[in-house]
Amino acid sequence: MLDFSLALALAALTLAALLNLWRFARGPSLPDRVLALDTLYVNAIALLVLLGITYGGRQYVESALVLALFGFAATVGFALVLARLERSGRE
Repeated sequence: MLDFSLALALAALTLAALLNLWRFARGPSLPDRVLALDTLYVNAIALLVLLGITYGGRQYVESALVLALFGFAATVGFALVLARLERSGRE
């Protein structure tokens, strides 16, 4: 039962990541793309944790933690850029 649940969760997260990639490429605006990238980070973290559970490897969870740090830093950086663009009136 656990194997089926893990396979189903991996499939659902993979589909969610593909949809996020589509939203990132398609747009329509820069904030939508930033939000899609942030959500893609969250999906990648969840995929790494699920792979760690499936294969029993500790390195997957450690990689997820590093990705979470990079994702947070990237989100803060993009938010600062968007705030500056909004203040200057160019979007």
